[in-house]
Amino acid sequence: MAHPTESSGNPAGHPGGHGKSADHSSSANELRLVAWETTRNCNLSCVHCRAAATCGPYTGEIETDAAYTLLDQIAEVGKPIVILTGGEPLLREDIFPIARYGTELGLRMVMAPNGTLVTPPVAEKMKASGIERISISIDGAGAEQHDAFRGVPGAYEGAINGINAAKHAGIEFQINTTITQLNRDQIPEILAFAESIGAVALHIFLLVPTGRGKYIVDQAISAQEYEDTLNWFYDQKQKTPLQLKATCAPHYYRILRQRARKEGRPVTFQTHGLDAVTRGCLGGTGFCFISHRGIVQPCGFLDLDCGDVTQTSFADIWRDSEIFRKLRNPDNLEGKCGICQFRKVCGGCRARAYEATGSYLAEEPLCSYNPLQS
Repeated sequence: MAHPTESSGNPAGHPGGHGKSADHSSSANELRLVAWETTRNCNLSCVHCRAAATCGPYTGEIETDAAYTLLDQIAEVGKPIVILTGGEPLLREDIFPIARYGTELGLRMVMAPNGTLVTPPVAEKMKASGIERISISIDGAGAEQHDAFRGVPGAYEGAINGINAAKHAGIEFQINTTITQLNRDQIPEILAFAESIGAVALHIFLLVPTGRGKYIVDQAISAQEYEDTLNWFYDQKQKTPLQLKATCAPHYYRILRQRARKEGRPVTFQTHGLDAVTRGCLGGTGFCFISHRGIVQPCGFLDLDCGDVTQTSFADIWRDSEIFRKLRNPDNLEGKCGICQFRKVCGGCRARAYEATGSYLAEEPLCSYNPLQS
């Protein structure tokens, strides 16, 4: 499930020697966002699911006391947004005490449910525990398309009911949409729907072929469609009151700069506290993912073990992971990403590169931009 994000400043690392594992442990790599897979249990069966989540049960999930310790350790590093995700986080019986504990630590707690379990009483518990925003995915312009994507009849109606319950409780919500060949032409309708229902943001996600997503890789959009979609998304900035963010689509931050320069505009970003991001791939720089068993990864789509919070302090993993250290130096990138003048603001999707080549530093496979021709 996708999520609200925050960043301020440019999280790209400072230049260093090519191939070096520079740490760059300055504010450039400040921890801004943590996604924690609180459970892998889920009541849906989404065709693109990173985790291939089912109704479990799953063994080895972080228990309540260990969850509190994890939040303590995150707070030692900074005061990031913490996304309680899954699976379906509402299937954890202790999710609200966990959210409340994080809130009391000064962490900014948000949640990524699928909406179907967000009843009015649940929404009130969210509000009371300090959840600042939820993200609910809508992956089609209507019930037929959404339910097919989510794998369960009634998922669309459940999501809408969940949105209405959150609105009534006074909780901000955003709409997330994973773009594939099946729904690319419906994105304008989804944007209009998000506006009409009172969302504060629309986040689009470009398919990363991991988990069950590998089985629909033929539905991924092409590099040119990717470029066209992101340019269309840029055009909506001046037309909608919604906060707009492209995720798993780091090229957007190149396009934003190219378009602004062409139009003679300064490069500006919306700086909403739960939404502003000023760089493409944040994996290992301003963001990380923690699995249901406590394995820290650069992101949920990049299945690389950077450390285990049940064995090592999260703070030590964040600061010292060799993978994170390499990701924090953009001069470590390979192929055309390594010579691209936008490498510090884009970075390419490291998960997509890894799935295509086996190297998380390889060039982004779905980028049509050629730095040698610019």
